[in-house]
Amino acid sequence: MCLYSRAIAMTEGAPMAAPAMTDMRRPRVVVVGCGFGGLTLIRHLRHAPVDIVLIDRCNHHVFQPLLYQVATAALSPGEIAEPSRSILRRARNVTVMLDEMIGIDRAHREVLLREGAPLAYDYLVLATGVEYDYFGHDEWAEFAPSLKTLQDATEIRRRLLLAFEHAEISTNPDEQRRLLTIVLIGGGPTGVELAGSIAELARFALRRDFRNIDPTKAHIILLEAGPHLLPGFHASLSAYAKSALERLHVDVRLKTPAEAIDETGLVAGGARIDAGIIVWCAGVRARQLSAWLEAPVTPKGTVKVGPDLSVPGAASIFVIGDAAAADTQDGRNLPQVAPVAKQQGDYVARVIGNRLAGKAPPSPFRYRDPGSLAIIGRSAAVVDFGFIRFTGLLGWLVWGFAHIFFLIDFRSRIAVFLEWAWEWLTYARGARLIVGSSRIGRHDSRA
Repeated sequence: MCLYSRAIAMTEGAPMAAPAMTDMRRPRVVVVGCGFGGLTLIRHLRHAPVDIVLIDRCNHHVFQPLLYQVATAALSPGEIAEPSRSILRRARNVTVMLDEMIGIDRAHREVLLREGAPLAYDYLVLATGVEYDYFGHDEWAEFAPSLKTLQDATEIRRRLLLAFEHAEISTNPDEQRRLLTIVLIGGGPTGVELAGSIAELARFALRRDFRNIDPTKAHIILLEAGPHLLPGFHASLSAYAKSALERLHVDVRLKTPAEAIDETGLVAGGARIDAGIIVWCAGVRARQLSAWLEAPVTPKGTVKVGPDLSVPGAASIFVIGDAAAADTQDGRNLPQVAPVAKQQGDYVARVIGNRLAGKAPPSPFRYRDPGSLAIIGRSAAVVDFGFIRFTGLLGWLVWGFAHIFFLIDFRSRIAVFLEWAWEWLTYARGARLIVGSSRIGRHDSRA
């Protein structure tokens, strides 16, 4: 990104406007969220004549596509996450704030924070992501955790490993069967990848570690309310994913929505399933933005943005990534995946740069789809590049190298590559640590 020569006057609603400056300070760009979109935008503005403030509730960036591997003890948290300050230490125009946005004062152009004082902005970029949607049953979250953060991943890992430990010491065969029944709700990429990884953990990594139970007898159930797994993929790839999971002895049940969840199991498709572990991998919703922005939103809470990804009526506020409701050129909704967030971060950086330089705005945002990938298990994955689709070992290799490439830290790339190579050769899982309460359904920070 080249240097920008000057800032021009701006009003709140004018698309070509730049912030009105009443002093000699540089324009301030406030970015909320340290995900792919926020970091990409900052990378493109790191040499621009702006001051950037990054706000996030966590002190790290996490590579979410590999969270399931932390949850299944294949990787350690530090191998897929990097402290935000380390990532941005050389970006001298960036200040990192560990805080939480609790509102937006559009009249005074300020972001309201939980801990700090209100923070003025000239440009505001919201990359706040999404959270899992329990479809009006938020009480289910206690019994069926979801997977969006490192804390979620380590909590699922804790419950998963404890289920085997509790089954080992139980003298009740019915209780052992319940504890070794693991249910995943949602047949998208997260559910498919978790199901395959848990099956391999039980069948290979844990096979010889216990004396009173046989981990290979664990009953892993994947529930999907719709008629196909991986609904965003081509039908042939969905069918391959189902057959690959069934080869791993995963019980795949389609057209089977969850109807009730409690501490000892759930009701799905009209039948009771007693389960030791339940993980929610179904739909998502955007974090609270609509009330703060007074902007139109979808039923899932994502903000309907304009062609330049700005909020209608607020040209200095942008929403990118999973929280934005934008359409492809043929009218379809953009997928909530990392490539979308990265491309949108790059685009909004160009929009801001052009405004500061007094240049014409770039053409409306267009998404370039690099393809879709999902892993099922050892040497089994699906890859859809649109013009070509493939599965099996080749898909697994493409998936692996793509994910290693997008890890943000070189050290993490080497660590993950070596961990995967060792796991592929030995079936070992080296991150099988239980941290927290010894009860499956309860979590605290005590070891």
